[in-house]
Amino acid sequence: MIEYCSVGSGSSGNCHFIGYKGTNILVDAGLSGKTITNGLKEIEVDTSTLKGIFITHEHIDHIKGAGILSRKLDIPIYANVKTWMAMQEKLGKIDEKNMKVFENDKTYSLENIVVRPFSIEHDAADPVGYNFYSDNDEKISIATDMGCITENVKKHLFNSKLVVLESNYDKNMLMMGSYRYALKKRVMSDIGHLSNDEAAKFAVELIKQGTEELLLAHLSKENNFPELAYETTKGILAEHEIAVGEDVNLEILRRSSPSKIYRIK
Repeated sequence: MIEYCSVGSGSSGNCHFIGYKGTNILVDAGLSGKTITNGLKEIEVDTSTLKGIFITHEHIDHIKGAGILSRKLDIPIYANVKTWMAMQEKLGKIDEKNMKVFENDKTYSLENIVVRPFSIEHDAADPVGYNFYSDNDEKISIATDMGCITENVKKHLFNSKLVVLESNYDKNMLMMGSYRYALKKRVMSDIGHLSNDEAAKFAVELIKQGTEELLLAHLSKENNFPELAYETTKGILAEHEIAVGEDVNLEILRRSSPSKIYRIK
């Protein structure tokens, strides 16, 4: 079974753990190396078992600890060419053998894990989400930091049993908040972030297409709070006669503490 755990998720730092048949990896490492190490220890994962770090994009809340973990553990970092070009200086010196390049929308294997990075829309060099597959083609998906739901995103997220989906901001909180107007426009744009309402409406489609575990992620510290994101999605699902706790398990990933371990058979 594929194991998933959020080490931390929010606008100030993101890191996800994936494990399958003894192959353990991270998706993003946007927290400090110490915080990630301690978080993995909480869920009883030894960092010496990590086989690599897969990067979604170059923003600091996704790569902060990646360089130090790669150097300390001598593990590779995986990203596409444009992301490598955008983040290399921020990471510090990385051993050449640990600089791994992939192409979007192609499928790869790392020991027992099958991974497919897919293109998304965000104001980064070449951002991606990820699918991870078991031997019997069950899949889980991570899709955050995207301003809109494209057909490519739908194609890759449909039929995922577990989806980590961005629910970044509440529009009213954002508009009333302290961000300058240009930043508000950027957050709401097609290369910005998904609002609670946008995530909730897409959640209806996901659940109809087989999602059983929906984990809302990457909540803004200033423009959202967990209860609001949860209730927004729960309410819109109820409008479509989808019951939380019966038709889907809905949870919020926390900013500064690991989630439980989710196991998908």
